[in-house]
Parts: sequence; structure tokens; C-alpha cells
Amino acid sequence: MKSLIVRIVPLSLLLAGAALAHCDTIDGPVATSARQALERTDVRLVLHWVQPKDEVEVRRAFDEAIAVRSLNSQSRQLADRYFLETVVRVHRAGEGAAYTGLKPAGEGVDPGVVLADKTVESGNVAPLIEAFSRHMASDMRKRFDRMDAARKFAPGDVEAGRAFVEAYVDFIHYAESVHKAIASQGHAH
Repeated sequence: MKSLIVRIVPLSLLLAGAALAHCDTIDGPVATSARQALERTDVRLVLHWVQPKDEVEVRRAFDEAIAVRSLNSQSRQLADRYFLETVVRVHRAGEGAAYTGLKPAGEGVDPGVVLADKTVESGNVAPLIEAFSRHMASDMRKRFDRMDAARKFAPGDVEAGRAFVEAYVDFIHYAESVHKAIASQGHAH
């Protein structure tokens, strides 16, 4: 079952389109942990989101933010923003992803990621597997049916032959991309 989960989860990227960052939103898990670290004055609450080699930078930003937060309301907001942006930037760099700024709540979050987060919260992977499997099966069936109908063309009918080739390529490439997603080891961190 664990192996199936590891293979199914990457399908969120495939089935829902190109995934946009989720860890760079103001309400994402990285920023949430960073806020908790600030509120509890405990940088350890966010360090799990960064690689060990990046701890020094995050600890420094944390110390700077804590030192400034108590000055006034505006300083607190600025210090908090600075720390959140630092942690998210460092986390994204650790994933090999570009940092393009802290995004508003929910902006650009892939539906597959939303479903995966709900799965993490609920502790039940079955609905995620069912949703992804249903979506993939539906898409695969549509592509196959289109290709199957198009392949019955008369020899020499170039236009119909090209329609078949288009449907064939779409079907084969979709099957290939699903297989690659299933066979992948997931996102390297």
C-alpha cells in the first residue's frame, strides 16, 4: 500500500496540470510553521522545513526578527514578513525551486496539492487514491476511445489517417506520462 501511495501521489502533478508552488503561500505549511516559531519564540518549530546546511541562515533571520518584533506594531509586521519570506525562500531553494515571493493565501495552489493536504490532515489516503484513479481512468478511456474510433480509416484517406495519428500520439503520450509519474520516486528534496 505504501508503495502505491508513493507512486500515486506524483499523479497530482500530472492530472491536475502543472503544479504551482504551495509552500510559497502565506497560508502554506512553511509560513504557518514560521508564524508558530515566531509566536512561541522557538525557531525549532520551523527548522524541519529547511535543510541542515541552511539552518544558520534561518536561525540568524529568526534572531533578527525576534529582536525587532517588540519595537512596535509596524516593526512586528515587517519582521514577521521578513522571517516568513526568508524561511520560504530557503525552503524553496532546498527543493531546487525558484523563489518568486510570498503568495497570497491559496493563490496558484494545484487542486492535487489541496487534496493531498486534506489527506495528510485526515490521515486517510483512500479518497485521494480514488479521486486520482477515477480521473486517470476517465482521461485514459476518453483518449483510447478517440484513438480507437479514428484508427478505422480507409487506406489512402490521408485526412482520416492524420486524425488517427493525432489521437494515437495523444493516447500514447498520456499513457507514457502516467507511467512515468507512477514509476517516479516522487519529488527529490
